[in-house]
Amino acid sequence: MQYQRVPRQTYLVIILVILWVVGWSSWNGFGPNINETLLRDTIDTIASNGLKEAGFVFVNLDDGWQRYPGNRLDNPLEADPVKFPSGIKALADYAHSKGLKLGIYSGPGQTTCAGYTGSQGHEEEDARMFASWGIDHLKYDSCCAYQFAPKSVVQQVVLTMSQSLLASGRPIVFHACHCGWADSWEWAAQYGANQWRIGQDISDDFDYPGNRMKYFFDVLDLLDRGNSLAQFAGPGHWNDYDMLIIGLNGKSQHVGAGCSNVEYRTHFSMWAMVASPLLIGSDVRTLNADSMETLTNPEIIAISQDPLGQAAVTVGVGDQDGGNLQVYAKQMEDGSYAVALLNRGGVTADMSISVERDLTEAWDQYTVRDVWKHETTGPYDKPYMVEVIGHEAKILRLYQVIPNATMPLP
Repeated sequence: MQYQRVPRQTYLVIILVILWVVGWSSWNGFGPNINETLLRDTIDTIASNGLKEAGFVFVNLDDGWQRYPGNRLDNPLEADPVKFPSGIKALADYAHSKGLKLGIYSGPGQTTCAGYTGSQGHEEEDARMFASWGIDHLKYDSCCAYQFAPKSVVQQVVLTMSQSLLASGRPIVFHACHCGWADSWEWAAQYGANQWRIGQDISDDFDYPGNRMKYFFDVLDLLDRGNSLAQFAGPGHWNDYDMLIIGLNGKSQHVGAGCSNVEYRTHFSMWAMVASPLLIGSDVRTLNADSMETLTNPEIIAISQDPLGQAAVTVGVGDQDGGNLQVYAKQMEDGSYAVALLNRGGVTADMSISVERDLTEAWDQYTVRDVWKHETTGPYDKPYMVEVIGHEAKILRLYQVIPNATMPLP
């Protein structure tokens, strides 16, 4: 089947809407049990507790906002008047009044993943409705209807909604969610998508043996899945590693035993390194101090939102501990490098970064900024070495020392 690509000038209209997707999504914490009170409380919390200032601006409804379960042939797509008595437009207006954005969910089937009415055959109508409500982000989830469909069919349903969103006249960020099937990273940007999932749903686990229920991916599974996909990420179009699990603490609507604070911090750090969208999946109203400190670290978020838009790749793997010592790196717009020294194993180990060996740079001297300690050390003229505890990622910024030049403040 020959597919039609979105014309490049049209494609640019949608990707320039926003370069990064940073915010909150309802599914992992609440499943379909969402309502207007929860959303308004979430908006109020994000607007007042420091998350908005840190860059978390999207508040996204996932599945369950719809009125009718069952087939679209038998039911219109409407907001549930019991869950959302004021309607979705009023909710979007409220989010906008707080300086935030509102996202919504649908899917290309007759029903959605949770069994509510989908958008099949009504894409233009639904896109116009979302635009009229003031929606800023659409998660378009094809899990139920097209899980085993040929790639060409999946491409067509993504293209149909992409063109419908463009025709609506409102800039709406488009998330083509297909759980890592159909190699969507290879083509989704050309079809107007701003983000696409690279794997199956995340569980609240750092390193679970195998896949829970033979389906869910943990943090390390997703990192492994995405390690060869960095070339497909860039400003306005991102590999989506799924929602953040920080703060779930084993209470996900999916599955998972929960993670330690060190593991949650590593998870957040690595999602920033690989330039994944950052969507909190827990209840922001009950985040503890450790979770807030993790989520609002401005130096980590700066790595996530660097204008160059590169996704980190592994540049080194240690021989000890079964290859569990990995070095990730990516270049930043200011010429520095963001580096992650990731200890996947459970034993504390010495790890190093060599500018010449790992970054292939001929720097005579460099400084190192530890972005969790907020400390700068150096200059160094040899590899930098540091102890990394099990399941930790040391996140560093390396800056070249140029003689007689004023070094920029990190």
